[in-house]
Amino acid sequence: MLAHFWVAFVAFLGAIVLGEWQMYVRSPLHDWVNNPEYYYRSVTAHGTVMAYVLPTLVAMGFGYAIVELALKRPLIGLRWAWGGFWLVVAGTAMAAVTMAAGKASVLYTFYPPMIASPFYYFGVVLVVVGSWIWVALMSVNLKAWKKDNPGATVPLAMFGNVAGAYLWAWTSVGAAVEVLVLILPASLGLTDTINAGLARVFFSWTLHAIVYFWLMPAYIAFYTIVPRAIGGRLYSDTMGRVALALFLVFSMPIGIHHLFADPQVGAGFKFVHAVMTAMVSVPTLLTVFTIVASVEIAGRLRGGKGLLGWVKALPWSNPMMLAVTFSFIMLGFGGAGGIINMSYQLNETIHNTQWVTGHFHLIFAGAIVIMYFMVAYDLWPQLTHCAPLPQGLMRAQLWLWFVGMLVLSLPWHLVGLLGMPRRMAYYDYSHPALHSQAWTVTVSTIGGLMLVISAVLFVLILARARKVARTPEPYTFSLPVHAGGRTPVALNGFGLWVAMMIGLTVVNYGYPIAQLALLKEASVPVIPIGSR
Repeated sequence: MLAHFWVAFVAFLGAIVLGEWQMYVRSPLHDWVNNPEYYYRSVTAHGTVMAYVLPTLVAMGFGYAIVELALKRPLIGLRWAWGGFWLVVAGTAMAAVTMAAGKASVLYTFYPPMIASPFYYFGVVLVVVGSWIWVALMSVNLKAWKKDNPGATVPLAMFGNVAGAYLWAWTSVGAAVEVLVLILPASLGLTDTINAGLARVFFSWTLHAIVYFWLMPAYIAFYTIVPRAIGGRLYSDTMGRVALALFLVFSMPIGIHHLFADPQVGAGFKFVHAVMTAMVSVPTLLTVFTIVASVEIAGRLRGGKGLLGWVKALPWSNPMMLAVTFSFIMLGFGGAGGIINMSYQLNETIHNTQWVTGHFHLIFAGAIVIMYFMVAYDLWPQLTHCAPLPQGLMRAQLWLWFVGMLVLSLPWHLVGLLGMPRRMAYYDYSHPALHSQAWTVTVSTIGGLMLVISAVLFVLILARARKVARTPEPYTFSLPVHAGGRTPVALNGFGLWVAMMIGLTVVNYGYPIAQLALLKEASVPVIPIGSR
């Protein structure tokens, strides 16, 4: 567990420094580096680590912890778990070396017909295969627990953990097929063309659902750690199971809303995916209601009276209370931007602009990563037998991350509305049309610097934790207000939800994939990256 977390957070630290460098060299504070290749190497490395390496390792490490702490039994398949870990590490190293050599500047979305060195794709494949071992182990451990505890209710933390594993197993299929069937043959020189439209549809299979895989550890923390950490109770265990199960159903058949501007996909399926995207708001709103209700319970247990007196009574000095508040604020801003992105009409205004960058940074780097911090903070005494972590430093780190993320991303929303494109290596701010936007990039650079300081402080807090001789108290998850009730069969397993997930995916993706696969003259010449 510690190995997963340490590799994740060290890689995260390097990636966030690259992100700040990108903002700095694009800003009026620095002369342009004269070689856009360096910029796109950085963007590819930043995105690959943040999208694949960090969340995968956090989910795996947290998942193994949940097996032992929630099921109260040793992990079955420890050697396989180490094997999966080393596959992820080997894949990360292979991809990193290839990116640093300038042979893989294709961004984490692969961007066919641009084609990287095969070693980059092999590295990504190893990361995914290593994570699939984790998926299998989560299923094996749950099955073994159920066999030993017939009829018992699966702990909510384990329910969410396995839901996230199954979601990742299915959503990663899209990118896996794209790489293995379409991209690698071109990268290995077996073909000099690629069906770019079909490749983008396969990646859209993964592109948006992966966000909910990123979300799962944060949502598990919302339901099973936050209420206990702030001295309260979970408002509803059943509501948590419904929300986590609905993410399995609604997060998959929605990715084509990223392809509204792509002519290869028909308008009908674009509209269907736009409608399905709106359904993802259901589990999100259920979670907001349930967690706010749980927080209110904590406030009233602390003596809060009246309509809003419980808010004042909350433990605001508790880092967990700060983190969940900051996470919900950023989730609110990011979710509001997402409503624009999913709209078939409004998306035309902000498509491929800095607005999109601001949106997903608020969701992932904001609402999700801040809860990754809290998962690590909460588990650290249990995993390392260290003394309680310094709350003052933890609060400072969280404030820096929250303020820095808003300072970074809100200007992106503004210039996105003004039409500033994303993923551009250079802007000439001497041009009259761009001069008025220069200050926004400078502000975002300052926000990025705050994030770098916060990330360094986070790693230092974990690294400087002092080990003590005593054994930590037994770890507990949040208790619901109404404990001991009967859990519906459908919410104690995954058969129904996995069937719905697969069925909706086949319905929403089957025809577009078949149409593009059979379309004549759909392939275009590949563009090798890093070759002369």
